[in-house]
Amino acid sequence: MTGTFLSRTGYEKLRDDLGRLKVRRGELSGEIGEAREKGDLKENAEYHAAKEEQAKVQRRINELEEKLRSAQIIDESNVKAGEIRIGATAHIKEVKSGEETMYTLVDPAEADFSKGRISVQSPVAQALLGHKEGEQVTVKLSSGPVLYQVIKVTRSLS
Repeated sequence: MTGTFLSRTGYEKLRDDLGRLKVRRGELSGEIGEAREKGDLKENAEYHAAKEEQAKVQRRINELEEKLRSAQIIDESNVKAGEIRIGATAHIKEVKSGEETMYTLVDPAEADFSKGRISVQSPVAQALLGHKEGEQVTVKLSSGPVLYQVIKVTRSLS
């Protein structure tokens, strides 16, 4: 199994999420106990709903525990300046339209497109990885290939 690469902030967020889920799991145990006391479980909708939610919460707890166990916190001091790697923010310009954008490459667990944080497994990130400032990169999208110029590469993860 490959590790999960996270920023310090992303790691802490997953730990916080895990803590909240464990609290919710305890609450659900109480709800299940109360529903069980009401009698016939075959026709007890509260019981079945609580059991179903408990199973979902437990699955998510297991996922987060596994991610945190295999997590590697990105140490930016080991990454060459100006090179696009996980944790880097790539400032790029579409050659044809001149439109500029920036993406921070992160582990899928930290991806949030609305904040410009894209999964390192996405087609755009895969095309950008390893490139340096000044280079041109062709990204193969479902709508067709798009040529980008790498304007600048910065590091912004904590």
